[in-house]
Amino acid sequence: MPILDKKLANIQAGNYTPADFIIADAKDGDIGFGRAAPVADPNKPGQHTPRATHLQAIRDMTKTGLVDIMLMSASTAERLSKEGLFEGSDVTPAIRLNDTTDIWSARGGRYREEASRHHRTARVDQARKIADLGLYSVTFSNQRDIDAENAEAYTAFRADASANNMRHFLEVFNPAFDIKLTGDADMGAFINDNIVRTLAGVMEADFPKFLKLQYNGPRAMEELASYDPASLIVGILGGSAGTARDTFELLSQAEKYGARVALFGRKIHLAESPIDIVTGMRQVVAREVTPEEAVKAYHGELQKKGIKPVRSLDDDIQITEDTLKQGA
Repeated sequence: MPILDKKLANIQAGNYTPADFIIADAKDGDIGFGRAAPVADPNKPGQHTPRATHLQAIRDMTKTGLVDIMLMSASTAERLSKEGLFEGSDVTPAIRLNDTTDIWSARGGRYREEASRHHRTARVDQARKIADLGLYSVTFSNQRDIDAENAEAYTAFRADASANNMRHFLEVFNPAFDIKLTGDADMGAFINDNIVRTLAGVMEADFPKFLKLQYNGPRAMEELASYDPASLIVGILGGSAGTARDTFELLSQAEKYGARVALFGRKIHLAESPIDIVTGMRQVVAREVTPEEAVKAYHGELQKKGIKPVRSLDDDIQITEDTLKQGA
């Protein structure tokens, strides 16, 4: 049984320990950021490195075995699977199976100013030849007709996935603009209710293996994670790169309040040393070090390897994300 499946089984059985925490490296940025997905080219200001650097970063991380899941675009997964990267590996490959309009992040684009619309580029039947796990994304924008269309598209996707024996996990972004919530409800409550409401109509055979959503603070995380922990496994996304402390603090807080999965993209991808940042993540979730101690250890590793940090230790040890400040 793959390590991912063992961890999911332990969580579902109520036998979770920090060793069962699932970490995914979200290297699917090419389907959102396009040519700007690879890291910036240090020798060419304003330009990005070729795709080869992106592919090599995936190879390097996969070979360490530090992550449980490697999330990729369909074309990237195809290329690397042809190399045999995942044969005999403990890392489970996963494919982004839809690309909603709120991840369309072309330079100069304005797509995120409007409500997210469902859209699929990847074909499930083709993706299934490479992986048996995929991501499907839905964003609720508090607009009746659009949200209904997106929910119906999710139903159609599940039928397609079922026909192709494809498992999935469900991503739910916070909308990128003011959605004019009523009363005293906050974004966490709105997202939680829409997740539970949507999944109430989904039977076990089609149920997502876990969720990927934005961390909306301790109360919202605890509320959703405690709802049905044996079936509704909650995971967090990383969001913007932030400081190293933000990365470790997010992981620590989310796990404390019930998250069992972390799927980080830019927080890993844009780190000075992605492998060392994930090593620190593992230590934090194992409660071997505090987030603050992890930052110091990370900077120590950078110094040993002669890697110049983007920020000084004094700056990198700061919490900069407002939601994390509330829970620190």
